[in-house]
Formats: sequence, structure tokens, C-alpha cells
Amino acid sequence: MPNSAHDNPQPRNPLHGLTLETIVTRLADHYGWADLGVRIPIRCFTHEPSVGSSLKFLRKTPWARDKVESLYLFMLREIKRQEM
Repeated sequence: MPNSAHDNPQPRNPLHGLTLETIVTRLADHYGWADLGVRIPIRCFTHEPSVGSSLKFLRKTPWARDKVESLYLFMLREIKRQEM
């Protein structure tokens, strides 16, 4: 039986299946905490940043999580463009 839409309900969503921890870790690895704090100026990125403190804040703050997810998608596009 071929793959149906039920097998992968969000085939074009690059965030599907990723945890917030994975997203924050990849952003910190790619940009570094200092640049991440410039791009998204929130305390969990600018003052004693860590994945744990960032996760705690981002899980409680939808607008900040949206910014982090948007930056992650931008990073993926940026990486894809550089590969061309």
C-alpha cells in the first residue's frame, strides 16, 4: 500500500518531529549564543544562556517561541542557499 497522508501528516513542515531542544541547540551551534541574543534579544539568550533556561522560558512564552522557530526556518533556508 502506498504512503498515505496519514503516514506523514505534515510532509512539507520542516519543524515537524523536531523538539524545541533540538531547535535551540542547532541555533546555538550555528549562530553562537552571542549572535542568537542579537538576533532575538531575550534574556535567556543574552544573560548566562543555556539550553535549559531557554527551554523553560520558550515553553511559557509563545511569541518568543515563534521567533525562535522562524529563525530556525531562516537558518535552514540560508544553509540550503549556500549549498547551491
